[in-house]
This record gives sequence, C-alpha cells and structure tokens, in this order.
Amino acid sequence: MTDVSTANVTLSDSAAARIAKILAAEPGGTALRISVSGGGCSGFQYGFDLDQTRTDEDLVLERDGAAVLIDAVSLPYMEGSVIDFVDDIIGQSFQIKNPNATASCGCGTSFSI
Repeated sequence: MTDVSTANVTLSDSAAARIAKILAAEPGGTALRISVSGGGCSGFQYGFDLDQTRTDEDLVLERDGAAVLIDAVSLPYMEGSVIDFVDDIIGQSFQIKNPNATASCGCGTSFSI
C-alpha cells in the first residue's frame, strides 16, 4: 500500500480512490473535511462533510483527485492517524486509525484520548 503523508496524517490508496470518486460528482473545489468535536459515546467524534471553503489554517491532503481538509483545532487529535476506506462484509466506511485514541466505540466514529 502506498501512502502520502503530510503533518503525520496519512491518506491510504483506498481512501484516496473513494474520496476522488465522491468528489467527481461535486462542484470543482469541493473537498472532504474531517473534523474532531466533543461528543459521541467515547468523548470525541469524527465529522465527515463536503466543503468548498478552505482556510489558511487547514491541513490540505491532495492525491489522485482526492482532497481532504483538516482544521487546525482537529489536527492535534489526529496526529499520526491513517485515513482509510474499508469495504468489507459489514459495509463500506471511512476509518481513522488514530494512535492517540485510548478507546473507541463500536461505530468507529468516536474515540477517547
């Protein structure tokens, strides 16, 4: 698997391919914004939104037609993470493999530090 790393956040091949496929149907300049906020069943939760607004403080990961934005507040919580896309018997989902998380819930979208 080939990964592109920026600021210690990595985008896998499968995530880049899936994001590019989603963005192909969106207006130009749209990116997938991944954020971390308080809440969820484990204390913090990931948010996934399509966004056309980029700020100077955003980390921008671009690769093979995929664009991911991570805001400056969320980035410390995601340091060292791998953004992946999994398609298995259970279903399809983006998964963030976060080395900072000490626990996560079954839904895979919330975690604790």
